Amino acid sequence: MAKFLNSSGTTYHLEELIKNASDRLIIISPYLKLNERIKELLEDRNRLKIDIRIVYGKNDLHPEEINWLKNLTFIRTSFCKNLHAKCYLNENECIITSLNLYEFSQVNNNEMGVLIYRNDDAKLYADTYEEAQRIIRISDEVRMSLEKVTETENQPEPSTKTMSAPTNAIVTSTTDAAPSYSKLTTAKLAKELGLKTQELNDKLLAAGYLQSQDGELVLTDAGRVAGGVSKKGKFGEFCLWDAGMVV
Repeated sequence: MAKFLNSSGTTYHLEELIKNASDRLIIISPYLKLNERIKELLEDRNRLKIDIRIVYGKNDLHPEEINWLKNLTFIRTSFCKNLHAKCYLNENECIITSLNLYEFSQVNNNEMGVLIYRNDDAKLYADTYEEAQRIIRISDEVRMSLEKVTETENQPEPSTKTMSAPTNAIVTSTTDAAPSYSKLTTAKLAKELGLKTQELNDKLLAAGYLQSQDGELVLTDAGRVAGGVSKKGKFGEFCLWDAGMVV
């Protein structure tokens, strides 16, 4: 059953959600200005090589945020135009809330939210996770450096924004092109996520995106909803997935 959270409860459970992430972490917040406690928790998850996706919606990141983010290898950041949702997920629970991941809001505003446990309400968690994945897919990936994301297998990646951090300015992105998406094989997606192919297959099976039929892994309807595509190749059927997909 979902649990109601007031302002202090939202802040507390958000920190616990980040701290307890052991496989994946998704942060969706229009505004992004992190306090030191949240930065410490994210740095710790980054050291443990947890896959972290941050989606924000206001294209004026402060230089200190950019300088901090660009040094964290396992945090990938995306920009979503017209984003208003605030949602935070790990592999076991999620929070839907009015709270932005913004230092001022956490200290000064009256907020509320709901905490959803995957074990207690699997469908509600799954619905929230699928919507978070959709938001990630429609977002433009941002690299916090001067280097643009390279193309994968000669296919266009999601439109990539490149940011640098001038000394005394708020950095504003100027690219608003409609995103396009590349597809990766399971093996290449596993490599992108720092996993072995079998480990990723196990995760896809556990998530219900694949099922085993006659010794073969077959794409399910849930897998198609998540962006998977089944293709026929020289050695039989194989699956392609959106680059940057979180499982």
